[in-house]
Parts: sequence; structure tokens; C-alpha cells
Amino acid sequence: MSEMLSLTRAARLVGVNRTALQKKIQCGEMTSFDGMVSRDALLACFPEAQLEENAELARVLQIKERAFGKRVFERALPDAEVLAERITELSTALAGSQSQVKQFNSLLNRLWDQLDEIARKDAAFVSLKSWLKDEVEAAMEPGFSNPLAIRDGMLRVMTAQVTVLPGRQDFLVEGQDTLLEAAMRAGIPLNYGCSGGNCGLCKAKVVSGRVKKTRHHDFALSEAEKNQGCILMCSNTAISDVVLEATVAGSVQDIPFQQITAKVKSVELLSGNVLLLHLQTPRSQRLRFLAGQRVTLRVGSAYTAELSIASCPCDDRNILFHLHYFSGNLFSEFVFNRLKAGDEVEVEGPQGEFILHEKSERALYFIAFDGGFAPIKSLIEHAMSLETEHIHLHWIASTEPNIYMSNVGRAWADALDGFAYTELIAGFDLHTISGKRETSLLDMLEALQCSNPEIAASDVYLAGPQASVFLAEKFFLAAGMPKSRVFIEVVQ
Repeated sequence: MSEMLSLTRAARLVGVNRTALQKKIQCGEMTSFDGMVSRDALLACFPEAQLEENAELARVLQIKERAFGKRVFERALPDAEVLAERITELSTALAGSQSQVKQFNSLLNRLWDQLDEIARKDAAFVSLKSWLKDEVEAAMEPGFSNPLAIRDGMLRVMTAQVTVLPGRQDFLVEGQDTLLEAAMRAGIPLNYGCSGGNCGLCKAKVVSGRVKKTRHHDFALSEAEKNQGCILMCSNTAISDVVLEATVAGSVQDIPFQQITAKVKSVELLSGNVLLLHLQTPRSQRLRFLAGQRVTLRVGSAYTAELSIASCPCDDRNILFHLHYFSGNLFSEFVFNRLKAGDEVEVEGPQGEFILHEKSERALYFIAFDGGFAPIKSLIEHAMSLETEHIHLHWIASTEPNIYMSNVGRAWADALDGFAYTELIAGFDLHTISGKRETSLLDMLEALQCSNPEIAASDVYLAGPQASVFLAEKFFLAAGMPKSRVFIEVVQ
């Protein structure tokens, strides 16, 4: 019987995302059982997998590396001891298979002896013995070798699969990642605090499988917790496939309010009036947030601003912001003119409910008005980590310079087959909408809807100045979309 594979591992083997496999199952092209597929069924549905390299996987990994700022060599190979233990696991399984083969051969020899004895007493059994031997010899001849089985063997050395209960989310642990790092990279918001082994919030119970402690932690687990199989996910990696019991954030209410002193890593000018502010939190106190949320920043003596986070939660130490210059605004003037690398910035939060609704299987339409691209960028990077198949980004700007990161949208469109990117220039200030401006923006939205008729059956995320966002929300609701599928965030 062909081995059963999880959708995560099966998708990795043939170089597609989980959504593509789910669609094959839903339309009856591929059979599944309890969320698992067999190697034979997978190969029958993707016969080219035995011939082609995993090009799609490489493209997705490449865009993830660029978006999340991770270096490829850091994820290439597991720790030497972990690698040795995984090879030992496979060797043990191979030895077990070889032992079973020997036992089977011994059983066959005893069977032939018994049939010889019976055939001497009853000639009718001679033809039965001859037929049985022919069938056994045919079955024992070298047959078709499933190339996915070979590739899966290699994948099991390089990665381990983790399933999180009770929600049954699953992800792969690659390279030298801890369980927590791998989950965050896969877009699964496990509960954690410091990420450095001090707070104990990332405690989880190992239900099955083997893990290995790869990093020191100061938090002390009780003997009772150790006996129950409890570990800290920030300090352990997976040796074999693992099943964990762990807490996963399901809503903004599951994210605690935090106060962190971060340092400026860089301040980079994106356009004439937009800065990219890169903050880095201490290793022992990282910011936990959901994609699309915002925080309050405090600089200087008492200059504050509430800004949307423009980066993915998968890299919680490095937090990005897009800051627009406003004359007379003390916060923006301080950051533009005085803030420099190494300075301290107080971070409080997160706040906001403009988050990705992950359980939806609908296509995603993101419409950013001017600086609304910041939270939209965070949501898109999170959607990419979840391997969402259909993503559409429309960036509507007052003027051309307000599209200050067009290279990012174009790179996403080039790297991902299911990603579409469009830029639109309104030609007027999107903060003030009335009269002819309102008519003009409504015309743009109607043209967008006409060229994308499937938007009515999708989820729409709107972010930007209040006047533009409220008008766009009103437009889509008037077009018949339910309020439960139109999400808004006001960004000044």
C-alpha cells in the first residue's frame, strides 16, 4: 500500500501549494483520506514530478526570502546532530524493512516445504505449488520505483513535519530553525513572548515524535511538565515528524499588549516625502503582532504617532514602517531630520483588527490608497507565507511619487503566478474627496470592478486615507458585497 502523505509534504514534493492540491481533491481529480493523499495518487495526478525540478517551489522560496529578509544559507542544512539523528531514524526504518523481508523469505521457504510434503501425497497440489511459485517470483521482481518515494526520503532528512493540535495546522521545519521560527515562517501564530527562552509562553506538549533542544533557555520547566512532554518551542527543533499541543492565536484578543524599547537599524528615503523606518527589537523581547496591525511609536522626549506595521510577523525582531512627512507634524519632522541608526524608539501595541481572515478560501483583492500600502504589504507577505493562490494588488495614488515602492509589487507579480499588480494615478489628493473628485474615484473603482468581475466573489481589503477608504467601502457594499467580506483600515 502506498504511504499516505500530508498535504504540506505532498505539495512540497511536487512543487505546488496546498491550495492547488485541495482543488484537485475537491474536483475529484485526486483521492484523499482524512486530509492525506497517497504517493501513488499524487504521482498519477502529477506525472511530470518524476522528471522536472521543483521550479515553482524555488520561485516561492525566493520571493519569501526577499520579502522576509532571511538568508538562504541559514536555512540550507539542519544542525549536524539533528541531521545525524534523522539519518539514524531512516536507517532504523530501513533495517526494520529488511528484517521483515528476511522473515517473509523464511516464511516462504517453510511454505514450499509444506507444499512439497502435501504434493507427495496429493498430485493435485503440484499445479497449485507451481502457480504460487510463479506468482511469488513475479511479485519479487524489481518493479516500478516511485520517484516521489525517493524524493520524500531526501525531504525527510532535510525537513521534519510538525502538526499542531487541536487545530491540526501543519508546517515543515527546515535548516536550523526552531519549532517556533518554522511556524512563524509558515504564517502560524503560535503563542510566544520573548523568543529567547526566558518567559515560557511558547511552552507546548509533544504528543508524538522526537525533538531536540538546540538553544539554551533560562525558563525552568517543572519535573511534572517534563514528564508530560512539555518543551519550549523557541529552544527546540524537530528530529522526526512531530505532533504538538500548542496555543495558536485566533484573533487580535489573543495577542497581548506589549511595551518594548527598540533601536533604529536604518532610516531610508523611499521617495521625496516617504521614509522606510527599520526598527529592531531586543533578542529577548520581540514584538508579537498579527499582519495588518499597528503600534504607537514614541521618539525624542514625547513625540508620538500611531503607524501601521509594514512587515510580516514572521520576522518579529525587524519591524518596518512607512513614514510620510507632514509639515508641522512634530513626530515626522523629528524622524526625518534627527532620528538616526542606534537611537531608541519606544513601541507600544499592537492595536487594530485589520487582519487576514485565513479560513476564507476566496481570492484576495487588496486596494491601497497612497500610504495604505503599509498595512496591505504586511497582509500580502503573510498571505504569501500561507501560500494563498490568488492575490490582486491595486495601488491607487494621488500622484505618481505616492507609489513609493512600485518595485515590490512588480517583483511579487514576476515571482508568483497567481499574483496580479496594477497601479492607478488619481491625479488629485485622496485625503479630500468631494464633487468631481468623488465622481472620478468612483469611475476608477467601477472600471476596476468591470476589469475584475470576480472581485464580487472575493475578499476585499481597503487601506488608506479615510475619505478614499470610506467611499470605496460604500461602493463595494452598494455593488452587493456583504460587509463581512469588505475590510477597511484608515491610514493618514
